Amino acid sequence: MPEMHEEGYVKYQSNIEKHRNYITTHRVDDSYSAQYGAFEDKFISIGEGKGQGNLTETIYRMDKLEKNLLDNFLYVRNNGLLFNKTNVDVNGKPTISDPDTGRPIYIGDGIIPQVERFASKYAFVKLTIDVFNVVIATMNEKAKKPTGNKYMFICNERMWTLIQTVLGDFLAKYKTEGTYIYSKQANSYIKVGATFDSYEYGGNQITFKVDRTFSREYGFQKAYCLCLDLTADATEAEPPIQMFTLKGGDFITNKYLGVGGRNGLSSGEVSSPVAASKVINWGYSGVGVFNPYRSFILREV
Repeated sequence: MPEMHEEGYVKYQSNIEKHRNYITTHRVDDSYSAQYGAFEDKFISIGEGKGQGNLTETIYRMDKLEKNLLDNFLYVRNNGLLFNKTNVDVNGKPTISDPDTGRPIYIGDGIIPQVERFASKYAFVKLTIDVFNVVIATMNEKAKKPTGNKYMFICNERMWTLIQTVLGDFLAKYKTEGTYIYSKQANSYIKVGATFDSYEYGGNQITFKVDRTFSREYGFQKAYCLCLDLTADATEAEPPIQMFTLKGGDFITNKYLGVGGRNGLSSGEVSSPVAASKVINWGYSGVGVFNPYRSFILREV
């Protein structure tokens, strides 16, 4: 505009998208008899070999019911937040309902389905160091800055094995000093090899994390790897992935007590005439990937 003009204009560019997701209910139950409740501690003591003098051989091992149930709840919730595919149609109606009550059952998308729609993908026959460089270069194109980024590689066990081989060959190619490869321990044994969990290139770093859950889902024979940009939002320091829940509803535990109560030997009010009880762990949780474009999927063919 000419100098001293009455009007001036500044152009702003913005790109806003809305992604819809839903909160899922996760629940696991476990029932036990009153007799088990009365002797649970004794069973566990025997399984751990306590009070047997020199006979410390473990006959069998039993975990406490609450611990076993909590482990199962966390396993179900974590896998759901990772792999769940939504059952809600474009009109907001779920395709699954309770057969007895007809109540709708909502299932939200996990991290993998959200990422798979928008992620860059690369199928390789042979993994090389150049493949990592391609991933970093592609991720940098979507990042806010060309350097200083940290990317996370979550992979199955097959991919983890290939990564160790490739990075080991990378060190051998550049004739790395031997002290990086082996060391002599105090008992005169020689420890050979190394474990590689990160790779840096062009001012950017990728970190590798192996997860057996990926092996169970995608198999042990073909490599699979998910790369995520975990750099926080520069404006409001928001994390790239967040879990959502209702206030106080991320983890809820309830007990449905029968005759004998929790420990099988208690008096008082009960909810069932059966000499057995039930423990229920449940909660609400959903996950949001705020920028699924900043991701990459590697697969072996």
